[in-house]
Amino acid sequence: MLGMIKNSLFGSVETWPWQILSKGGKGEVSYEERACEGGKFATVEVTDKPVDEALREAMPKVVKYVGGSNDKGIGMGMTVPISFAVFPSADGSLQKKLKVWFRIPNEFQSDPPAPSDDSIKIEDREGITVYSTQFGGYAKATDYVAHAAELRTTLEGTATCRSDFYFCTGYDPPMKPYGRRNEVWLVKSNE
Repeated sequence: MLGMIKNSLFGSVETWPWQILSKGGKGEVSYEERACEGGKFATVEVTDKPVDEALREAMPKVVKYVGGSNDKGIGMGMTVPISFAVFPSADGSLQKKLKVWFRIPNEFQSDPPAPSDDSIKIEDREGITVYSTQFGGYAKATDYVAHAAELRTTLEGTATCRSDFYFCTGYDPPMKPYGRRNEVWLVKSNE
């Protein structure tokens, strides 16, 4: 689902830079508070489709872009995690909209190649502070929703998070059957 992250076609894998500010948990839910660096991101937005279907449409575009489908014809390597913003409804279910955020590798941050596909936009994003919880398996939208709800409950009374969107992330290529790493990131609210 999350593309060929460690495929040798794309060369090295770089981790999105962040700093762990604190760790916490309640019951079986543990989390990290992280300050994530901003920078330039390749983004793809898909609307009017359920999240899992929208992700299957958006991810190949990003993978092609980093693999060389750009004005410089160069493979940039991957950055993990691949993250995508989802937009919950009042009842917690997800709206038919998602936005994939791929952090451009450090080597290309100052001058990223222009995408050949005009549905991919290059955007500057400020750093963010998130509360992250981790889980395994092949993640689907329902898994992200469940873990986001658990994390929100765990943080009640101790942290304020944005309710209009959150990030779902993945670290592994689809062919990795065991030891998979997925996370939900609730964005700390500055209010």
